[in-house]
Amino acid sequence: MKVRKAVIPAAGLGTRVLPITKAIPKEMLPIVDKPSIQYIVEEAVASGITDILIISNRGKGAIEDHFDRAPELEERLLKGNKTALYNSVIEPTKLANIQFVRQKETKGLGHAVLCAKNFVGNEPFAILYGDDVIFNHGGTPVTKQLIDAYEKYGKGAVGMKECSLADVQKYSSMKTEHIEGRCYSISDMIEKPKPGEEFSLFSILGRVVMPPEIFDILEVTQPGAGGEIQLTDAMKELSRTKGVTGVDFEGIRYDMGNKLGMLKAIVDVALVHPEVAEGFREYLKSLEL
Repeated sequence: MKVRKAVIPAAGLGTRVLPITKAIPKEMLPIVDKPSIQYIVEEAVASGITDILIISNRGKGAIEDHFDRAPELEERLLKGNKTALYNSVIEPTKLANIQFVRQKETKGLGHAVLCAKNFVGNEPFAILYGDDVIFNHGGTPVTKQLIDAYEKYGKGAVGMKECSLADVQKYSSMKTEHIEGRCYSISDMIEKPKPGEEFSLFSILGRVVMPPEIFDILEVTQPGAGGEIQLTDAMKELSRTKGVTGVDFEGIRYDMGNKLGMLKAIVDVALVHPEVAEGFREYLKSLEL
């Protein structure tokens, strides 16, 4: 079955980038002139996704507003002959059929994904983590790389990269066996492994494609690391029973829940942005670093 739906969990509190996230959702923090979540939605759409559910919570109405029409603003821009700005404002509203649901309690990523059960139904679907912006400029979007793997091998697929041992212990670790190219068979995984528990230095980073069976597993998954219901724990059960495909994806990932990750994303996008690239490059050259 074709993967046409995607879920974007965006209900986190953004504690790693406080104090700005006290009043502004971290998903709305800008990468030059667009909020990070728009780049995530654009990746999904470029991968063939037509229906998107964003999981939010209290205080994140700005995300909904961004993907909604703003008649008064649009009218003023048109009257002022600011066509380019008008187009940039309405572009997010046309990307896909975007819906929203609130995660009423912050119980972890697995619980957030479970909130999408009715939206997904009996279909495979993509999950794009709201903290992670991934660019593969000029190449296949990462979500599409995973969809291709799902369709080829008939198993859930996760996007992964080799990380430092310290990062693996913060994220997850995969037990892998190479299949071909950039694809691996995963037979086990662990969330936030303690020293010595790591299977490998491969860790899931921000993108997965799952069969609908993952919801049955999530419904009985007990709280794990951090006392939360972890998506990795549910995917671990899937990997042990039916197997999961790991894709060592092509692309650069930016952790937008991390201050350094945010800065890297802004700099890298600014250097290719048609409006500011030239001036920004000259400014960087002028700095005495």
